[in-house]
Amino acid sequence: MKLLSFSAGGETRVGLLTANNLVLDLTEAYKHVYDDDEVPSWLKSMRSLLAGGEDAIEVVKRIAKKVEGSGSVKDVYLKTEEIKFKPPVPQARKILCVAANYVSHGKELSIKVPEKPYFFGKFANTLIGHGEDIIIPKTSNKVDYEIELAVVIGRRGKYIPRNRAEEYVAGYTVFNDISFRDKQFPPGWPQQLNPYGQNWVLGKSLDTAAPCGPYLVTKDEVGNPYPLRLMLKVNGEVRQEGETTDMFHRIDSLIEYISDGITLEPGDIIATGTPSGVAAAGKQYLKHNDVVEAEIERVGLLRNRVVAEP
Repeated sequence: MKLLSFSAGGETRVGLLTANNLVLDLTEAYKHVYDDDEVPSWLKSMRSLLAGGEDAIEVVKRIAKKVEGSGSVKDVYLKTEEIKFKPPVPQARKILCVAANYVSHGKELSIKVPEKPYFFGKFANTLIGHGEDIIIPKTSNKVDYEIELAVVIGRRGKYIPRNRAEEYVAGYTVFNDISFRDKQFPPGWPQQLNPYGQNWVLGKSLDTAAPCGPYLVTKDEVGNPYPLRLMLKVNGEVRQEGETTDMFHRIDSLIEYISDGITLEPGDIIATGTPSGVAAAGKQYLKHNDVVEAEIERVGLLRNRVVAEP
């Protein structure tokens, strides 16, 4: 399934993308199928839907099947042009990102992939959806892109062993780790090392720094995430291209490592790293009116325009 969060008429809802590219409004569909205007709380956000587990997902499948079978229901479907895409999990509690996890990316920056995963976090203010604008802030002119496969957690867990990690995955989405290199890297870096390291907060967590979407594609639909082809274009020009097989630390290892003392919850996002081709390695930084397209095989295409802050 392809699940999404969207707004229509100002209210954010959860939907399902159908095979003919229509959005099934699960709120309206529930009302129709069960003849009940009182929609259960677990259907009111992606986080609560995921927290409902397999039982909730089965209800969603049943709703979709019954509506499709009725043939007479029109008002439960929307065209994609009629909605505003939101991030699949608009208020994710944790956005956990892995630095330098693709061998090719490490090589282009002349850094060694760490033997243990190196995580940093982003905040919810960074999340935007498909079609929303990436904002270039007044105080940065080195705005970079990084296409990443993101894992969305579906079960609560802590100290998760590698051989059970897949059980905690709900699905996958496309993630663009927008970075502000002139804020991230201290003056003179890396030749002059700062004892405090990089500025991960200002370099990674300014507003709109985490485009994500368009959908959450459930793991059964994606299948084996190795290999998946990744490609990022700016104004139609290919900037990044790679495969998930280039990951040094695989998804199961990342989940095992980050859950060591941190409780993962439904809706948490783990961005798994980026292949080579970033602007910091010698390509052009993003500028006003650029269009960024990040596409991952079997997961989707995420498109965002770049807009300079007035």
